[in-house]
Amino acid sequence: MSVPMLNKMHMNGYDVLSVNNGPWRVCTQGDRLGSFASREEALAFAASLPGYRARAARPAGK
Repeated sequence: MSVPMLNKMHMNGYDVLSVNNGPWRVCTQGDRLGSFASREEALAFAASLPGYRARAARPAGK
């Protein structure tokens, strides 16, 4: 049985990751924004995006 391999980085608040030497993906907590053949392409895409910061949850009733 093989163990999955995860390569993960952060750029401008986005996750840049690859699983089992597959395509590199640029993601937020809930969305995948793009998929790329190389790490350099994925990092360039993440660098071109505006900085990302997760929004704070709003209190209920407001």
